[in-house]
Amino acid sequence: MGKVTGFMEYDLQERDYDPVEDRIKNYREFAQPLSENELKIQGARCMDCGIPFCHQGCPVNNIIPDWNDLVYRGDFRKAIEVLHSTNNFPEFTGRICPAPCQESCTLNIDDAPVAIKTIECAIIDKAWEEGWVTPVQPQHRTGKKVAVIGSGPAGMACAQQLARAGHSVTLMEKNQKIGGLLRYGIPDFKMEKYLVDRRVAQMVAEGVKIQTNTHVGVDIAMERLLKDFDAVVLAGGAEAPRNLPVPGRDLDGVHFAMDFLAQQNRRNSGERLRVNKEIFATDKNVVVIGGGDTGSDCVGTSIRHRAKNVLQIEILPKPPEAVEKGTTWPDWPMKLRTSSSHEEGAVRDWAITTKRFIGEDGKLTGIETVRVAWAKDDKGTMKLVEVPGTEAIIKAELVLLAMGFVHPVHEGMVKESGVELDPRGNVKAATEAANAYATTTAKVFTAGDMRRGQSLVVWAIREGRQCARAVDEFLMGYSLLPR
Repeated sequence: MGKVTGFMEYDLQERDYDPVEDRIKNYREFAQPLSENELKIQGARCMDCGIPFCHQGCPVNNIIPDWNDLVYRGDFRKAIEVLHSTNNFPEFTGRICPAPCQESCTLNIDDAPVAIKTIECAIIDKAWEEGWVTPVQPQHRTGKKVAVIGSGPAGMACAQQLARAGHSVTLMEKNQKIGGLLRYGIPDFKMEKYLVDRRVAQMVAEGVKIQTNTHVGVDIAMERLLKDFDAVVLAGGAEAPRNLPVPGRDLDGVHFAMDFLAQQNRRNSGERLRVNKEIFATDKNVVVIGGGDTGSDCVGTSIRHRAKNVLQIEILPKPPEAVEKGTTWPDWPMKLRTSSSHEEGAVRDWAITTKRFIGEDGKLTGIETVRVAWAKDDKGTMKLVEVPGTEAIIKAELVLLAMGFVHPVHEGMVKESGVELDPRGNVKAATEAANAYATTTAKVFTAGDMRRGQSLVVWAIREGRQCARAVDEFLMGYSLLPR
């Protein structure tokens, strides 16, 4: 590495945020980038460790030490070449990936990892500013046609890689705009949508045909696609939300989180809402059920709506604030994570479950909850046990269900394609065999959350890239696309 002793000389420095009182007044991103000199110092902290465990932590196989060293040396132009060699969209991962690479960093043994995510984001942002990100044209055209259905990060990565291999690619999306959950799920204050738009423009310049407002299985039959295309990739994500079927679920005021988040993103972009009822948190007592990232996004959006109070509850026990590195590193640890949205004024509570929703005249007024504990039964299996005497009523006019997604939507495209499902209800396909990412239906492939279930943006990009290579091999008998 360029600065062998850098990790001993420099402290970890991450991006700061705009003050809470300022950032909650709008939906813009609020992270303050480091200066170029500060970035060089952070790059200098990357150790010359014998085994770069950050590689193990990064699903998309980013060559992290190399571009850390290049940033230290001030060669951002070469750094973006190395970064793009493994990751089509580092501006996405540099903003919304939870950065498992940093948890795996050798320096994280002392809770001071290299600022990998911050450096990654800075590299690609500078590359766009300098005009270094340009369309990549294929060296030849194959004459093969591929339909990629679903335009989240998996579909976008797959379509871009296939176009660069010379295939004629059509990227199909049921919504008005490209991006999937990047567009309609991730709030703008975490990732503004011009970031997606400029990648779409790049892909169009590379030859990808964009076809929006096309719901495969509704507007167009899978049978037709299988006739018109040489290969079809299913990348529609895992969109079936986990429900909470307790009494009162049908009350006005109980909604799935993604309905709430997508509406606000459409408002921000000026897109017309095609809904019977708009969902607002303004002047309401809001309860978010589910302690993950989607729940956190609901918290931040509710606060920007000027909610009266925001409470986020989770059925699992409160995670530890610190972990024993000797037993967890370099794996992803289960620990308490406080997001920027939590810092904006939400209250969190753990080990609590909902018994029923309460309402008057069909409208939600509160929820009945009870404390829970986890205990082993006589077979050693962990079971949920209600704690007697802990029943409570929480006032609420809006409840947002953010408990994750169970599997892809089966009606329509998935059923029409005739693909086999795995035991969890995802589209079945292997990743290591000779027929990697191939479904049980001829010339139909799958990638991303539709195959692996609800996961991270970095896993979606990885699977989209690897699926593209598998499709290329299927069509041509070989592939020069990276693994």
